[in-house]
Amino acid sequence: MMKKNIFSQVLTSKKWENVQRKWYKFSRNHLSIIGLIIVFIILFLAIFAPFVTVHKESVGRYVNFPEAKRPPSSSYPFGTDMFGRDILTRCIYAFRISLLMAFIVLLIGYSIGITLGLVSGYFQNTWIDILIMRITDIFLSIPPLIFALAICAFLPRNLTTTMIALSITWWTWPCRMVYGITSSVRGEFFIQYVELMGAGKLHILFKEILPNCLPEIITKITLDVGAVILIGSSLSFVGLGAQEPTAELGSMIASGVKHLPDLWWISVFPSMALVMIVLGFNLLGDGIHDVFTVGEG
Repeated sequence: MMKKNIFSQVLTSKKWENVQRKWYKFSRNHLSIIGLIIVFIILFLAIFAPFVTVHKESVGRYVNFPEAKRPPSSSYPFGTDMFGRDILTRCIYAFRISLLMAFIVLLIGYSIGITLGLVSGYFQNTWIDILIMRITDIFLSIPPLIFALAICAFLPRNLTTTMIALSITWWTWPCRMVYGITSSVRGEFFIQYVELMGAGKLHILFKEILPNCLPEIITKITLDVGAVILIGSSLSFVGLGAQEPTAELGSMIASGVKHLPDLWWISVFPSMALVMIVLGFNLLGDGIHDVFTVGEG
């Protein structure tokens, strides 16, 4: 029992040292620290939106014409829109919509893409590999925004349609990435060993090969959050995404464009919020990429 406790303490110590080493690499990139702070603030505001906002009624069907079109002030730091709704409150609640959309799209897209990439890479040069990769190439040949626009044009214009359209287009990149990693790993000795031991295909794919893909997957997911939010906001900007009165950054920007430059705050502040959320996740993704790619030292 004493030896077992000592062994477990050594393992725990090594894991803690590994975490400290990775954090040191991450912290050396000051832009990544800024990205982490931005993401933390956005997540905090999105989770605790009902407690940090004053004008919660501005999120729903609310009209207050006496307070309409007011410039930034102490009562309304981001000003109000044409209906008297507080823009700051709507931006904070829009973070919720953006993060929810990114989470669902990436969950569906990466679940499909990782599974297909593992199967295609493991059964390389078979009809399964050829079928999956040719379908992937067809989807990759179409820009995601154009594909999503085409889908949203034929379906009801709402947030659910936006998430469905982006999920249909987003599985291709993780599929291609995991396919490349699986193709290079499948010939390693540890894979041959577990095959000789009689391990099942699912065990080999998800217990042996998938862990080797996780660093690249985590990095790509972090970078893709900003891309999903940006494309989703673009769809809302052209009227194919979330509809009024839903607080969504793209639709908020679109509603203020026609009033530029007189009522500049209606579109400028949601635009700044969109830039911050995309910038934060991109900077964070760069730091995570450095953690997994810089050599151990």
